[in-house]
Amino acid sequence: MNAAVRAVVRMGIYVGAKVYFIHEGYQGMVDGGDNIKEASWESVSSMLQVGGTVIGSARCKDFRTHEGRLRAALNLVQRGITNLCVIGGDGSLTGANLFREEWSGLLDELVQSGEISEEASQIHSALHIVGMVGSIDNDFCGTDMTIGTDSALHRIIEVVDAIMTTAQSHQRTFVLEVMGRHCGYLALVSALACGADWVLIPEMPPKDGWEEQMCNKLSESRLRGSRLNIIIVAEGATDRHGNPISSNAVKDLVVRCLGFDTRVTILGHVQRGGTPSAFDRILASRMGVEAVLALLEASPGTPACVVSLCGNQAVRLPLMECVQMTQEVQKAMDEKRFEDAVRLRGRSFENNLNTYKLLSHRKIDSELPHSSFNVAVLNVGAPAAGMNAAVRSAVRVGITEGHTMFAVSDGFEGFCKGQIKEIKWGDVGGWTGQGGSLLGTKRTLPAKHIDKIAEQMRIHNINALLVIGGFEAFESLLQLFDARSRYEEFCVPMCMLPATISNNVSGTDLSIGADTSLNAIVETCDRIKQSASGTKRRVFIIETMGGYCGYLATVGALAAGADAAYIYEEPFDIRDLQSNVEHLTEKMKTSIQRGLVLRNENCSENYTTDFIYQLYSEEGKGVFDCRKNVLGHMQQGGAPSPFDRNFGTKIAAKAMQWISKKLKEFYRTGKEKLDVVWDCVKSELIFVRQKTYIFNTALKDETDFVHRIPKEQWWLRLRPLMKILAKYKTSYDVSDSGQLEHIVRLRAKDISAI
Repeated sequence: MNAAVRAVVRMGIYVGAKVYFIHEGYQGMVDGGDNIKEASWESVSSMLQVGGTVIGSARCKDFRTHEGRLRAALNLVQRGITNLCVIGGDGSLTGANLFREEWSGLLDELVQSGEISEEASQIHSALHIVGMVGSIDNDFCGTDMTIGTDSALHRIIEVVDAIMTTAQSHQRTFVLEVMGRHCGYLALVSALACGADWVLIPEMPPKDGWEEQMCNKLSESRLRGSRLNIIIVAEGATDRHGNPISSNAVKDLVVRCLGFDTRVTILGHVQRGGTPSAFDRILASRMGVEAVLALLEASPGTPACVVSLCGNQAVRLPLMECVQMTQEVQKAMDEKRFEDAVRLRGRSFENNLNTYKLLSHRKIDSELPHSSFNVAVLNVGAPAAGMNAAVRSAVRVGITEGHTMFAVSDGFEGFCKGQIKEIKWGDVGGWTGQGGSLLGTKRTLPAKHIDKIAEQMRIHNINALLVIGGFEAFESLLQLFDARSRYEEFCVPMCMLPATISNNVSGTDLSIGADTSLNAIVETCDRIKQSASGTKRRVFIIETMGGYCGYLATVGALAAGADAAYIYEEPFDIRDLQSNVEHLTEKMKTSIQRGLVLRNENCSENYTTDFIYQLYSEEGKGVFDCRKNVLGHMQQGGAPSPFDRNFGTKIAAKAMQWISKKLKEFYRTGKEKLDVVWDCVKSELIFVRQKTYIFNTALKDETDFVHRIPKEQWWLRLRPLMKILAKYKTSYDVSDSGQLEHIVRLRAKDISAI
């Protein structure tokens, strides 16, 4: 929430508006006085890394009454406020809309009682409302993610990872209860991110007889050699008849039926606290800027809107449409229309549920579809957190589709040496939370070993290839594609999943591993800034990885609240450096005591990290001193973030389903040697672009192969936003801002196509 408050204040000041804090939510609006204060640029400094909300929040009974709203209206008019940016859940936003609808009537009452003049009533005749959803539950329809959800998932996964080590030591079953009121999003996504054995959510209660099913699954898992079981229970979980299912009831069931040593952990309000994740900071910053633009464009006839996230795109939706759909979800659950409830939750929720179902229940061999296809999975390039989650998902979905799955060790280097083994369901257990690459990965490209790789494809009868990696994986697929005219072994479906911390692969907005790396950068920047707490004014020069791609430096700068970020894609010279130093010097003469400058490792051959550090040190003499840090390979390490685990799991599942579809389409079954329809089978890359997953082949022309970056990069549009929030005078392109759209009520057949 603080990142959103900061963005609204700074964007508001940037566009020339007066911005006010209203402390303690609606209670502060009703009480007035010192609760409503004008905000300055410096008043939101050092807020990004603080959890909760520094301006306070409170439940307010007074605002629910007509008299309370009348007092609130008077307090706003006295200060000339007619634009409200509300950050909260559906209750807060519904209250804001009611306030807006009553506004003209409230002003009339105030005129009649003599508390405001007729002229003041005319000047302030319309109240504009824009909402941002701040809720860890992610229970608001119309947005894929609400502010706070990703940070709550971080807290849950930190606990799960810690519990898994002790559970493995003692062969225990753990039952975790997570928050979410009547929404199972946190439970579902954390179950997907940690590979939980069972999850109970209110939107899709288990069928009658679930107790026996669950116990059978836990028992099978132990028989296969697993030393731990994780069961995740949403706090609002019920059975099909509406009876609550508590975490203690689940524990008692496991102990009674299986005799397993079982413990309960109720996470409670720990999920609301802590430092916000990089994703939440960026989401809130983008939404805050978008909210100010929406208020500027509002007219008296514009409905109250809510700023939402759809895929990677900011959109504006009518507030009451979202509220009504959110209420419809609860109604569907009350009426036991659970399929409808899941659909109404939205595309993101249903995608997660379908993927969880696909991965969680191992079918017995007699239930599997018959397939004689062999599919190989390998990692190529540098390690990226989330690779293992993607491999696990691909292997399990492949087995579910009936294929024999092969794992290739050490990329194409291992491929040419024949380091290829069949990999089974149980072999990938517990892989989601592991960092790095358990299969091993190398940067070696296939071109120089093409003969041996073709031979291994023939020996192991590989019918499809799934490559998980970064730019090297992209180049590898292009080389295999070019070799098809010489080797028929490569005329098979090939799919690549982008996995690189640099996020430098063409055609995709996001790569597996980039979110974990961003969190590592932001966490380190927070610590570095804190290290100078209480000392004199100090500026930190920090070097990030990414090759020639400035994604980590730019988005890391936005999330950490940096003053500048130097990247290769945006050339700079000594005049720019001098201007930045002068700008920072002026800021440091105010109450601001910390400065942060990020530099991408290959942004310039001559303006090195040492050069920039020395320049800032010299020019800042008497005002601030400097320190430098090279973050290095710590950006590649660590346990994958919930986003990367979830993202890797989902896109790997989609990739395997695509491979299965292509195998069925282009192979004629029933023969010992499978025939290939050569010209129809293409190499594909699965990417997320704006609002959906796409498969794309025509990416060669979009790529700068010399610098290993795409020719066009969406995140460059975030750079003006970063500069505005750092107090630079710059132009902001509003062409990419969200337009008012309407909620689409998806039918079942529409969703199955996504």
